[in-house]
Amino acid sequence: MTLDRRLSVAPMMDCTDRHQRYLMRLITARTLLYTEMITARALIHGDAAGLLAYDAFEHPLALQVGGSEPAEMAAAARMAEDHGYAEVNINVGCPSDRVRSGAFGACLMAAPDTVAECVRAMRRAVDIPVTVKTRIGIDDRDRYADLVGFVEPVVEAGIASLAVHARKAWLQGLSPKENREIPPLDHERVYRLKRDFPNLEIVLNGGIRTLTEVERHLHHVDGCMLGRAVYADPWLLAAADARLWGAAGTGRSRADVVRAYLPYVRARLAEGVPLHHMTRHMSGVFSGCPGARGWRRTLAEGAARRGGVEVIEAALAQVEDLPAVARAEPA
Repeated sequence: MTLDRRLSVAPMMDCTDRHQRYLMRLITARTLLYTEMITARALIHGDAAGLLAYDAFEHPLALQVGGSEPAEMAAAARMAEDHGYAEVNINVGCPSDRVRSGAFGACLMAAPDTVAECVRAMRRAVDIPVTVKTRIGIDDRDRYADLVGFVEPVVEAGIASLAVHARKAWLQGLSPKENREIPPLDHERVYRLKRDFPNLEIVLNGGIRTLTEVERHLHHVDGCMLGRAVYADPWLLAAADARLWGAAGTGRSRADVVRAYLPYVRARLAEGVPLHHMTRHMSGVFSGCPGARGWRRTLAEGAARRGGVEVIEAALAQVEDLPAVARAEPA
């Protein structure tokens, strides 16, 4: 199966849950979406059906898994395939203490053979693509040669694609938030990796904030992955289908997207999902529009009172919608 990874939304803990992904799909039909990271052990020993649940509307959709035991990772990959995910991705980039104590995430950059064994076990277990998301380095293992030393055995194991966050990670001394901001970006290092591995699909992640930047990076790499910028302002991707694929796009304005989201919200409320679990992903939809502050305030206050869809309708009355085409970007 071939996935178009020209543009994707990065897996983000506490952000890219099924509610956020459904909302994103109302904005862009082509962009590849990722789940939050789910550990292989949670899938094996926990409520796998609940953890893997999603709406078919979210496709194309990939599952990100954390772990370092090949048998467990293979079992998680089989679950991903059985549940209809289009890809399973191995997390080799998260620097949090919880992830590190579980012997997965960014610390695995120091164990490329372990990652390669996981890739082999997963590829034997499933037919869907197995991919890896990593950093450009960790701690003092941050030379280009160290990155190549990680990539070579993982490529030999047969990954379908490699997503690279163009910052190194400090495993001690920085929080996960600081690791997203303090280590300097080095996009050129990822460009160099693509030149040295021309047959490997490479997706660039880190510090990308506009579609104009995506278009520039695509001269050097195969795809771009956007993270926090899209979460803060989902409308960044409103023109993605047209600009990157030449497709018609959804044609929805911001207000159209909100109205199209209401049936989904009603269905989840009927299942007992708190309103806040959905509205928290919506606060940036009207970023830059007149009335955006009133929109955010009404959503927050209404969700705190545990209201229903009328909260979203009241918030919608606070804003002046802009045209369906995304606003002009800075060059």
